[in-house]
Amino acid sequence: MRAQVLTLLEKYEERILGQNTNLRLLLSAVLSGGHVLLEGVPGTGKTQMVRTLADLLGGSFRRIQFTPDLLPSDITGSMIYNMKEGTFETLKGPVFTNILLADEINRTPAKTQAALLEAMEEQQVTIQGNTFPLPDIFFVVATQNPIEFEGTYPLPEAQQDRFLFKLKIDFPSFAEEKSVLKQVLEKSFDTSLVTPVLDMEAFLTIRKEIQRVTIGDGVLDYIMQIVRKTRETESIRFGASTRAAISIGKACQAWAYLAGRDYVTPDDIKIVAKPSLRHRIQLAPHVEMEGAAVDQIIEELVGSVPVPR
Repeated sequence: MRAQVLTLLEKYEERILGQNTNLRLLLSAVLSGGHVLLEGVPGTGKTQMVRTLADLLGGSFRRIQFTPDLLPSDITGSMIYNMKEGTFETLKGPVFTNILLADEINRTPAKTQAALLEAMEEQQVTIQGNTFPLPDIFFVVATQNPIEFEGTYPLPEAQQDRFLFKLKIDFPSFAEEKSVLKQVLEKSFDTSLVTPVLDMEAFLTIRKEIQRVTIGDGVLDYIMQIVRKTRETESIRFGASTRAAISIGKACQAWAYLAGRDYVTPDDIKIVAKPSLRHRIQLAPHVEMEGAAVDQIIEELVGSVPVPR
């Protein structure tokens, strides 16, 4: 099964240029059952990144464009009256899918954003008092624009904590960006050419294999020391929760699996710590005033924790 995943990753990197680390992190999050928040300026390929992954995985895919007038029922679904039958019917919303792209999630009010909370955490949806389970494979990839704040609604901390990773999408290099331009102009970039590498049954089998990747006791201590350090340092106002430690543990299992190993190393922790923590901690006011970045503080914090042998 690992060979199939590596084939998927290879095809993924061929389609999306200049984002190899983010692609591997996104795939790691999906394989470990987590949700991902993508942050980047418009035009950096965030939507294409998610759509291509959905095509390669072979699962059902739905996209919701979040707007200020979007209602919770537009996401989860509603009850409608069938005049012909004289009964009420449940009309399920786009959340009933394998891969859900929540595009520009910060453009909709908190009430609508919260409609995703139950789905992301409990993998179920309640419509008019009736609870409906979501598919066994369900994950949300949400995007947001970091440079435009007019008419936006910042995600509450409670909802940000539901995301396994927050990935920052940067511009590719000159050569990679030129290749993208050339592909589009020559019309060689055709989404219809993407064929599935996996099916949902194989995906579930791979997820079980990842859960068997070994995390030694020393590595578990390393994860806990990093998370607890976020609560003790003066640079951070609010530290990470236990959910953050769980997220790091699950993510590093998937990262190790993609690297061809059945055990986790401290280097795996260092790689996944930043995307796992950057949306879960708040810097102290004096640190923000000094212009320090969250990623910089996380790097310093992880570097200060002794690495287990």
